[in-house]
Amino acid sequence: MERNAQRLVHCLKRKFSGELIRRSDPMYEKARVVWNAMVSRTPGLIARCVNVSDVQAAVRAAADEDVLTAVRCGGHSLAGFSSCDDGLVIDLSLMRDVVVDEEARLAYVGGGCLLSTIDTATQKAGLVYPAGVVSHTGAAGLILGGGTGWLTRMFGMSCDNVERFTLVTSNGSVERASAQENPELFWALRGGGGNFGIVTEFVLRLHSLKSVLLGTCHWFGDDILHVLRDWRDFMPGAPDQLKWNISLRVLASDDQPQSADLVPALTSCAVWLGEESEGRRHFARIFSIGRPSAIEEGMIPYLRLQTMADAEFPVGRRYYTKSGYFKTLRDESLCQMIGAVSSGPSPTSQIELAYLAGAAARVSSGETAFGSRSAPYIMNILADWHLPSGDARNVSWVRSLFAKLRPAMQPGVYVNFMSGDEAERVKEAYSERWDRLVAVKTCYDPSNFFRLNQNIPPLHSESQSTRSDSGSGA
Repeated sequence: MERNAQRLVHCLKRKFSGELIRRSDPMYEKARVVWNAMVSRTPGLIARCVNVSDVQAAVRAAADEDVLTAVRCGGHSLAGFSSCDDGLVIDLSLMRDVVVDEEARLAYVGGGCLLSTIDTATQKAGLVYPAGVVSHTGAAGLILGGGTGWLTRMFGMSCDNVERFTLVTSNGSVERASAQENPELFWALRGGGGNFGIVTEFVLRLHSLKSVLLGTCHWFGDDILHVLRDWRDFMPGAPDQLKWNISLRVLASDDQPQSADLVPALTSCAVWLGEESEGRRHFARIFSIGRPSAIEEGMIPYLRLQTMADAEFPVGRRYYTKSGYFKTLRDESLCQMIGAVSSGPSPTSQIELAYLAGAAARVSSGETAFGSRSAPYIMNILADWHLPSGDARNVSWVRSLFAKLRPAMQPGVYVNFMSGDEAERVKEAYSERWDRLVAVKTCYDPSNFFRLNQNIPPLHSESQSTRSDSGSGA
């Protein structure tokens, strides 16, 4: 690749305003690191773009030289798609401008922005954009894959709140996509991932919000199943203002808080977005179930809500997940989850459960490319550990539990929760939308230049296996 890197540098140096980082450069080691330490790629060249012209130049040069290309915004791709071995990484981390139009409630957001970049800018005007829950996540990957978070039930998915995309396509041209301009591309970009180009600007719809009511606690023992049943039965009738998430994990018990022995626990995190007194009534009901421990409740600024999970998911740990949807959650599935918690090889791993519905479910199934909106229970089995020596055991734990639970799941998967070894599930993620997505892909990326993603191959290559380039997974 060194020869290819030299050719790319030669092609770019006269027309590139950003930084071209090669393996010999002092900043290379830091520049190549991504969030998930399961992924350790060594690209031949990292092109840090500062404007749209840089992105166009990088795409054209890589296409001319037939160089494998990854796109990086926040480097948060669970599957490792934001880097590659030997190829080119088009890095948008220098393109993080945000302009807020307070009167129109719109934000004009650079393609390299993190969620924290957007939140900080919009909160100055008392406005929010519905996004994820870890502030160092790249906004582009989250939005293009769908985007769920604390505001999903109230305001919809991240992709539901995009007014316009500006992107560089595989031939280096700039396209705009909105409800009025290139509407098929607009449809595909809202959930279809990074298959269609590099988004250099998003125009995002904003909502008024400055603070939320937060309530947290956890339960042990027999209370775990009791709370899960209550949550399962209560959430279908809950108001949109309530987002109540659950995590099954291991913790030190209340009886022996200093003990080295960790036992299964249910951690509850509820957020209320409406009038405070009504929210406190809902929280009082939640806290009345069984014997909750470590109860905390109070109003907090929105920025605190959006950063409170950051320390739990730092850069440099190893992550592996499998995810799926449930139309209903039977007791058998709940008991299987509870039973698996204590067998996890890492004490920081967890089984995450959330209930979607609300505003997200009121978007019609054909309005966006995003997958299933009819199965509201979403589960993510997340293994989280430190050392490479734990890879086999942690991956095996996730796969084993997923295999047990899968018969009760609905078809479908949230692409942002997919690991790098799940290419066979991509078609499942989009189900009846697949042929329409293939048509858009064929139009805008007929050579499958943008293939380091949960890939939708263009029509002429659908009968072949998706290209298995190094760097395509964790």
